[in-house]
Amino acid sequence: QVQLQESGPGLVKPSQTLSLICTVSGASITTNPYQWSWVRQPPGKGLEWIGYVQFSGDTYISPSLKSRTSISRDTAKNEFTLQLRSVTPEDTAVYYCARVSRTSYDYWGRGTQVTVSS
Repeated sequence: QVQLQESGPGLVKPSQTLSLICTVSGASITTNPYQWSWVRQPPGKGLEWIGYVQFSGDTYISPSLKSRTSISRDTAKNEFTLQLRSVTPEDTAVYYCARVSRTSYDYWGRGTQVTVSS
């Protein structure tokens, strides 16, 4: 059974960097053809795709967030991470990590609430 678990601080101050880790069990993040994604949902809004790291290590990030977002991975720990710099209250959301198989999301983490506030 594939499981994903997000972890990180629930409160971040404006202008700081939001850092989240997704720990994966039951599957390797280096297995072809999977992509390992970050998605968020602001309060009262729909899901927003942030980006992903592919099985190969290549990363793809939403153009709207690319200037302040990094996605990386630690293959030894079977984890991938999200860093979002210079956060504002508009970055407040529930953040999810998920696996993409071909064209569909097949496994999701439970999500973690991140609030940006001073």
